[in-house]
Amino acid sequence: METRVWHYDGKSGERRMPAILPAADERHFRLEGDGAEPGPYAFADLTPHGTSHHERAFGLKGRPGWRITFLEFPPSEIAVHLPKPARYGAWIDRFGLWRSAGVLAILAALAVGFTLKLPPLIARMIPQSVEQRMGRLIVGNLGGSACTTPQGEAALKALATRLHQKDGVTIHVVQAPMINAVALPGGQVVLFDGLIQSAKSPDEVAGVLGHELGHVAHRDGMESLIRQYGLNLLLGGFDRNVGGYGNALLNARYSRKAEAGADDYAIGQLTAANISPRPTAALFARLAKEDEVPGNAGRLLNYLSSHPMSSSREQHFAASVKPGVAYTPAMTPAQWQALRTMCSATAARATVR
Repeated sequence: METRVWHYDGKSGERRMPAILPAADERHFRLEGDGAEPGPYAFADLTPHGTSHHERAFGLKGRPGWRITFLEFPPSEIAVHLPKPARYGAWIDRFGLWRSAGVLAILAALAVGFTLKLPPLIARMIPQSVEQRMGRLIVGNLGGSACTTPQGEAALKALATRLHQKDGVTIHVVQAPMINAVALPGGQVVLFDGLIQSAKSPDEVAGVLGHELGHVAHRDGMESLIRQYGLNLLLGGFDRNVGGYGNALLNARYSRKAEAGADDYAIGQLTAANISPRPTAALFARLAKEDEVPGNAGRLLNYLSSHPMSSSREQHFAASVKPGVAYTPAMTPAQWQALRTMCSATAARATVR
């Protein structure tokens, strides 16, 4: 079975999805398909770029911006050659344990203060025009997978109107099997078709969309990028690594405060639109349960890595349901069908052409 990775070559900013294969000498690997440079590349030149329960990403020595990210845990014939995260500690022995602990405590306090206080301030100082340009560039990088039909666009617009979509916010549907949605800078919101197809009702999509609109309103996406890239985001020219920024937002883990704020925003919008929050609670419960089923990790990793599940989130939406209220569906059956078939209809139209 092929092992595919997300890949950025550090030149074009375009995200590719080639297969990764070990070379005959086992010290190198190749990338095949989707227009990627085949290599070979040395496993020894890989540098760990991030390791979590749902992600393993690596850069390449001497190639700024070059990146591969495994969509699933790599197979043993590849994993055995991947570099392990670096460990540090020898300097502590030379400096002294307690003295080192004191210095680290001070640095940690400063880092926490910097992380918590400075990025939100910088995010709010960035002009809207700059943020909007960044969002358009990132969305443009996904343009080849965009889904659009007159009926689907009308259905999406009707839902956004019910959720009191603010001026300057644009919602896109993108063809991809991943269960995810993302709020990009500049009011750009992306719903992936995998999420729409996995939803049991339009009310579930409405809850997720309301959550992403909350991230937009609070400028959480911009803040997340500043936390990850610092001022280089602006000083280095953000259009040089637009693909990397999009990938970073897809894998961003917002703080509990940001997630709770987006949930509160979604519940407020659902309540104002007379859409029941209960289906969104059911969606969270179902995703958390499906994550425990073998074989579902690759399908769910995107949503679960960027929107970690918790029983408190499910309970928060369930508790916001008002007894005796006659809620109305987020969409009519015809609108829901139009939204669910947007990507298949777009693909069929492209085939005919």
